[in-house]
Amino acid sequence: MNRYKDLTPEKIDERIAQLLALPSTNFSNRQDMMRFALSCLDLTTLEGTDNTLKIETLCKKAVSYQSKGLPNVAAVCVYPVFVHQAKALLSGSNVASACVAGAFPSGQSPIEVKLAEVRYAVAEGADEIDMVISRGKFLEENFIEVFDEVNAIKDACGEAHLKVILETGELLAADKIYDASVLAMKAGGDFIKTSTGKISPAATPQAAFMMLTAIRDYHQSTGKKVGFKAAGGVSTPEQASVYIQLTEQILGHEWLTPELFRIGASRLADNLEELLSKPENL
Repeated sequence: MNRYKDLTPEKIDERIAQLLALPSTNFSNRQDMMRFALSCLDLTTLEGTDNTLKIETLCKKAVSYQSKGLPNVAAVCVYPVFVHQAKALLSGSNVASACVAGAFPSGQSPIEVKLAEVRYAVAEGADEIDMVISRGKFLEENFIEVFDEVNAIKDACGEAHLKVILETGELLAADKIYDASVLAMKAGGDFIKTSTGKISPAATPQAAFMMLTAIRDYHQSTGKKVGFKAAGGVSTPEQASVYIQLTEQILGHEWLTPELFRIGASRLADNLEELLSKPENL
């Protein structure tokens, strides 16, 4: 039985408050933390109105921060049809091309279709794949099939990193979020990610707490480091700082790198840039 099955929302909130009250040992001031947040962003557009002009604008934005004395974002995340364009525009920069694939956001397609889309995205140049688990199968406790799907998609990724989206707002219960996290990691996920950003609630500190706890436990038992990505509704520096602080306190400073920590966002980049351009506000 999941040892967190009886963990109540009140106990989770209490523990989160305790962790957020602890001092950071990695950041000497708020400016350092906000610069780190910017460097860990997956600058994202996943709308039905996306087009080549919008992707061009986003990619130019993604590589523009260094010229302003700021760190560039970690990646640009787009739909599969725009990966080739994004990869070309990001060429020569330190910004990765990321792509949602595998029946995003519902996960409701046959595995053959999911695999074909993942292989297409990788062939088009995706450095990172963001897939979503089949929540319906998971909630039916068809865990083996969910595991096999993630594992097959990991294999289809080849050299591309795999981020596994749990869609925690549909799993709801803390123990289910924990179990889905462990399943995704055992199946080969390089990252576990909160949300598609297409439902509410999306990312929450409570879901992050359970996912980070699962990553800690998995690392302690296997020695493998798996990354964490908060995505969906993270738009303010204050929200970003919560996920950074929880990651630091639960996993330690080794996870405070774009290789193991990401935030999926669009509006957050502008808000961070505005804040960092006005040091008096920090």
